[in-house]
Amino acid sequence: MLVVFGAILLFALAVQAFICFLTASTLKRIPEQYREQSPGMVWLLMIPCFNLIWNFFVYPKVAASFQNYFNDHDDVRGDIGDCGASIAQYYCIAGACSIIPLLNYLAGPAGLVLLILTLVKFHSLKTLIPEDAASKADLYS
Repeated sequence: MLVVFGAILLFALAVQAFICFLTASTLKRIPEQYREQSPGMVWLLMIPCFNLIWNFFVYPKVAASFQNYFNDHDDVRGDIGDCGASIAQYYCIAGACSIIPLLNYLAGPAGLVLLILTLVKFHSLKTLIPEDAASKADLYS
């Protein structure tokens, strides 16, 4: 029983680390002057329980960082909308509600779907930013 619990815990930590890696790499693509948060702060999501609160600081700030970048660069084509800010906010709320008994049966799966939608939106926005945009911005600073 202990081995099964340990394996589940390790799997959950690996998934959380992968999510942190994706989010931090997304923030690294955005030039520093447009970032609302440093990519290193994303890794605080690895702290159990604290991550329920820290979600409200990370994901909306990633969306705001995208908005800062795209507001300054009009050459981007396509509909960027709110850069995933509303989906990110809904995910944060669902994540916080997932600790409430009985409500967690709805909030947990909804949070998972919203997290996936948030990460997909961020990835699609990340592809609109040139890979060398962050390093070019450092040269001009």
